Amino acid sequence: MRISYEWLKSMVDVPEDPAELVAEFTRTGTEVEAVEKVGANLEHVVTAQVVSKKPHPDSDHMWLCQVSVGDKNVDADGNPVPLQIVCGAQNFNEGDHIVCAMIGAVLPGDFKIKKSKLRGVESCGMNCSARELGLGSDHEGIMILPEDAPVGMDFTDYLGTSDTVIDCEITPNRPDCLSMTGMAVEVAAILDEDTHVELPSVKAEKGPDAADLVDVTIDDPELCSRYTARVVRGVKIGPSPEWLARRVAAAGGRSINNVVDVTNYVMYLTGQPLHAFDLGKLTERDGRRHIVVRAAGDGEKLVTLDGQERTLTPDMCVITDDGHTPVALAGVMGGLDSEITEDTTDVLLESANFSSGHTSRTSRNLDLMSEASIRYERKVDGTNCANVAEIAAALFEECCGAEVCPGIVDVYPGEADDAPVQITLRPSRTRLIGGADIPEEFMVARLRRLGCSVERAGEDALSVVAPTNRPDLTREVDLIEEVVRLWGEGDIAPTIPAARNHAGGLTPEQRRVRRIGQVLRSCGLSETSTYCFAATDDLARLGIPETGRGVPVKIIRPLVAEQSEMRRDLLPGLLRSVAYNLDHGVSNVALYEIGRVFFGHESKSLPDEPSYVCGVLCGRRADDAWNQRFDEYDFFDAKGVVEELLDALRVTKVRFKAADPEQYPWLQPGRAAEVVAGGGQVVGWVGNVHPRGLRAMGVEAPVVAFELSQAALLRLAADQLSYQDIPTLPGVDVDLAIVVDESVTCETLMQRIGSAGGKLLSDVRLFDVYRDPVRVGEGKKSMAFSLTYRAADRTLTSEEVEKAHAKLVTKVCKSTGGEVRS
Repeated sequence: MRISYEWLKSMVDVPEDPAELVAEFTRTGTEVEAVEKVGANLEHVVTAQVVSKKPHPDSDHMWLCQVSVGDKNVDADGNPVPLQIVCGAQNFNEGDHIVCAMIGAVLPGDFKIKKSKLRGVESCGMNCSARELGLGSDHEGIMILPEDAPVGMDFTDYLGTSDTVIDCEITPNRPDCLSMTGMAVEVAAILDEDTHVELPSVKAEKGPDAADLVDVTIDDPELCSRYTARVVRGVKIGPSPEWLARRVAAAGGRSINNVVDVTNYVMYLTGQPLHAFDLGKLTERDGRRHIVVRAAGDGEKLVTLDGQERTLTPDMCVITDDGHTPVALAGVMGGLDSEITEDTTDVLLESANFSSGHTSRTSRNLDLMSEASIRYERKVDGTNCANVAEIAAALFEECCGAEVCPGIVDVYPGEADDAPVQITLRPSRTRLIGGADIPEEFMVARLRRLGCSVERAGEDALSVVAPTNRPDLTREVDLIEEVVRLWGEGDIAPTIPAARNHAGGLTPEQRRVRRIGQVLRSCGLSETSTYCFAATDDLARLGIPETGRGVPVKIIRPLVAEQSEMRRDLLPGLLRSVAYNLDHGVSNVALYEIGRVFFGHESKSLPDEPSYVCGVLCGRRADDAWNQRFDEYDFFDAKGVVEELLDALRVTKVRFKAADPEQYPWLQPGRAAEVVAGGGQVVGWVGNVHPRGLRAMGVEAPVVAFELSQAALLRLAADQLSYQDIPTLPGVDVDLAIVVDESVTCETLMQRIGSAGGKLLSDVRLFDVYRDPVRVGEGKKSMAFSLTYRAADRTLTSEEVEKAHAKLVTKVCKSTGGEVRS
């Protein structure tokens, strides 16, 4: 909920500094997501007019505009000269009055306007949307000002005032706070102030009675518990007054015209959604329009205001014209065929209360969320429909030059269900649960500030009638919660509980998972948490085969169209994080994530969700210093991290086996290895990510990565340390250099040496690899090892060592096709 501080000031006395109110919101349980300054520090942002609009010569969606900014841009003789601006918005025409950010302007978010070239054409400014100006969330097009807006005026002066917008996260149980009047009541209760909300009323009613022009039928009260209709005639469609457009924008909306803006303004003011129908587009029968609220037919069609044709189902509620043709999707969005246009003169105003459950399901099933549906889903106050219709009718009269017809059509089958709730509150119980000595006078005063009626009902009892716009207040504990949060949890002195529970502990598995993170952080990696959503082509772009990863788990209504399925690998998300860091000037990146992936099944409703440990290294090991230079991360850095992790978890029999390029096509051939542990089980991989895949993910630097199965690590990890004595008997070190073909790996040689050495061979270490076509031979390499021979029960003689070594050399050379290098 976006709260305009300037608007709030007109309803309740608040501190001059918005930061003080933000602190009070936090203290009493309302989460503040952002605080925006509106209309302040907008230098070089002016009102302007589009002089000409032509297609961009090298783009099918951009426009080349000449924009007049009055005397803000003049030639050497002082004559105004339009600015050339390239604009991608589609919602403006020649002659429109707009807001222009000139070169040198700094928009909210530290967005600096500079002279630039867009598709080869110079652009000397920017035509601004409401969101770019910090005036709302609308970003679908640029901000269109009224026709009488001056040209060349500083935009701050045009607004007439700066404002602060406090964006609050409203919990689902507080629908009253989705309105300015509701927030004014909340603030009044927090600050112990009076509200002074002035609501307009109709000055004069003219023409036929509304009941002679419209009748309303509700087929199913479960879908619609109340429907009110008012009629206004002689509406003059045009731009909204500046104050109205400003408040709609501050609340997050977009100024469209005076009629639509009135309905949106009243919704932001009261929390009651409204809808305006063009009365002339509704079918007239017997001199009246017949509105029927009913369930939609199976497969029935409706084109909504966004131009989309919707296929409806029987659990959806529609407003129909004479019971036949749907003209609106109840509680969600109006229909295109009855929308307000420039030719509209007579308006039917709807103020109704639709089922929260049906509205929520309709919104989800059609993937269609609106400001109205958000409020209906959380439940609106059905008792207020007629009052809100009166406010809107008065504003039609004021802002649209309309005549308001007498009377209101009001069908209210759910009136009994909207009766206020009476609750008994015990002050002693409140103090006990709250843990604070809260005076009864405080309880009474603050509950009345919230709109409750409070009367004494006994020595330790208060009779409280909750306001009808607070559906969350139904039990004594709900009232206690309100009293305690307004008292302030920070003002409650800590006390020792009467009974003590045993402290919980971590399971062995939890300790191991925590240990994994500790080791990776000690290796210099930072933990990250990427989205579980993935693009459909993530695996294909990297070249990761889908074999063994199940079928994609599709998201029915993805937040972002490009991320429409659950991830099946952690690597794409981490590479996106690398790309983001590189794009923002962070050149050295070391990240890891411990998370789940999702392997779907054709035959099972729920996917498998194995967890993996994945890490990426990009750039240098550290920033260069004056006395030290650092190399770039390579394969051995990632291998070292894996070795450190497996060692910390006490995983045994670890070795690295050269990865088959056909099995690991997303890794560079020759720079990748399988991680084998615990007697031959493959637990993961480590290697350089293939440059082809990096380019596809937008990463312009080499990346080394690793991925390990968390389940395998936990299964192979040992909680107990095993110790062995330091050898007391001396060993004999012997060096062995063997010339073998390039295809023979170090791992193969070490395995053959280990198996040929028998019990006397206690250690093998590679210390040199040498290549020379002349001395070693073409296609050959020399690998030198240090071998240690030792017996546990005696000192070996030279004859024993020579015999064992000769036997080892013979077996190794025979099995590998190598020869000892002299």
